[in-house]
Amino acid sequence: MIRRIGKRTLQFAERPFLLSHAAAVGKKEGDGPLGAQFDFVTEDDRMGQKSWELAESELQKTAIDLAVKKAGLQKSDLDVILAGDLLNQCIGSFLASVGSDVPYLGQYGACSTMAQGLALGGCLVEGCAARRLLAAASSHFCSAERQYRFPLAYGGQRTPTAQWTATAAGAAVLSAADPRGGSSGIRVTHALFGRMVEMGVKDANNMGAAMAPAAYDTLSTLLSDLGAQPADFDCIVTGDLGHVGADILLTLLREDKIDLSPVYSDCGSLLFGDEQDAHAGGSGCGCSAAVLCGPLLRDMEGGRLRRLVFAGTGAMMSPTSVQQGQPIAGICHAVVIERSGA
Repeated sequence: MIRRIGKRTLQFAERPFLLSHAAAVGKKEGDGPLGAQFDFVTEDDRMGQKSWELAESELQKTAIDLAVKKAGLQKSDLDVILAGDLLNQCIGSFLASVGSDVPYLGQYGACSTMAQGLALGGCLVEGCAARRLLAAASSHFCSAERQYRFPLAYGGQRTPTAQWTATAAGAAVLSAADPRGGSSGIRVTHALFGRMVEMGVKDANNMGAAMAPAAYDTLSTLLSDLGAQPADFDCIVTGDLGHVGADILLTLLREDKIDLSPVYSDCGSLLFGDEQDAHAGGSGCGCSAAVLCGPLLRDMEGGRLRRLVFAGTGAMMSPTSVQQGQPIAGICHAVVIERSGA
């Protein structure tokens, strides 16, 4: 049963199980500080494909296949796949799942896509519309650069506030029951669908500033609805505000006398090291998806984290809207993930 708490938070009485997870990343991401915690690191960002778009699709497919295998399932055991990316019409995700013979729901929330998929997936499982499903998201530096900015050969200079689109994918399997038996494990307990918040930011190279107000709106609402303090969680992570947006978020919350900093991280700030020249940090649907489905959920399995808020943030724009001078709206969806039992 789904129960609404406070203004917008949904509580899942049955708490769907997060059975398995997998993350697949590119070479730059594998060379970063989290590299050893990903399931798959490619040495060839083209993934043996003839285009960058097909490479991204293959990377997402790799994450999906690994997550399904780790759950001890076949794709035919899934009732639905929820997946998305940054490409026009989510073509990368469509191509990753086209041969699966599983019902497919395309997702688009920009960098918030993985959180959106998990939140919607939790509702579908909790509401008995699906017994088992998979949520996935991906991005690729080369496909995103070609779509949103310039051809790679152009060599344009990046501004200090610009973020580096991650070549990465993450996938997670949600289930109404754990086939291994028992009630312990990693479970999705709450979800909050975010509102679009638009504060007049028009610079596509400063997405952190565009997304931070939406993250503030979602996290402050979630804490209020739950009657919780930041210290009630082991980790509250956004994805992907980067260094600039993360600082803005912390400042906005401090004005409400909420100090998030002791438990706060951002996937875009975690993915790359300072020496990797990612400017303001990582971004892209695959950034937060891979960080969640790699190191964060590994830490939950190992007992290092027991209660996590995953708040995916997205900059809602397109090349056309930016060229027309339209402002960039931010969005932030959140899920609470808990580890129960021994």
